[in-house]
Amino acid sequence: MIDSQFLYEDNHLLALNKNPGQLVQADRSGDACLLDMVKAYIKTRDSKPGEVFLGLPHRLDRSTSGVIVLAKTSKALGRLNASFRERNCRKIYWAITESAPRKPEDELVHWLKKDGHANMARIVEAGSIGAKEARLRYRLLGASKRCFLVEIEMLSGRHHQIRAQMAAISCPIKGDIKYGAKKSNLGGELCLHSHLIEIAHPTRVAALSIAAPPPDKPPWRLFAKFLPPRSASRVSRAP
Repeated sequence: MIDSQFLYEDNHLLALNKNPGQLVQADRSGDACLLDMVKAYIKTRDSKPGEVFLGLPHRLDRSTSGVIVLAKTSKALGRLNASFRERNCRKIYWAITESAPRKPEDELVHWLKKDGHANMARIVEAGSIGAKEARLRYRLLGASKRCFLVEIEMLSGRHHQIRAQMAAISCPIKGDIKYGAKKSNLGGELCLHSHLIEIAHPTRVAALSIAAPPPDKPPWRLFAKFLPPRSASRVSRAP
């Protein structure tokens, strides 16, 4: 049931833990999408006679899991759009990579150019036409024999940024054959998880901190001792 994915809800927004492989918004595939499923659920749950409003202020790739925020009112959508666009938020991802980074923690700076034909982000020389600077900070959390758990804080928001930048330091994300992984995962899923979003509430003087546990399956289970318990999903309000 879709309600099992809910992390937080109030009158203005809700947050869910998106499953890997779950489509967020309708596309040409015609597959069921999260937005439509949540609308249908709320319409039934709340006995709403008309159409349910849900806005999408940010994105998660289909192959990525984790926290996604939806707006329940147009006012909330406008303000959340601005917060995400202006980077007035904090995003933390977890990734399982095929190789260990040379440094246990570092800040990466590259210039990325979107290749629309291949649906990829290419690393190019600084200042190249059509390119944008991409920055992230990472730290190694844990290691097993064949893969490595990395925490990543986004310092910018670019197309396929984490995938391209980790591949650039020879640490492709497990399952991401597009960016150099040795093999794909079942169902085309990537070991990339949106763990935490911190953002100002759109209508209250409050700060939201919304966390989601990673998928409860291999290879994430290899790193259970490095991760918070599955009850770690949380919301905190600033005074």
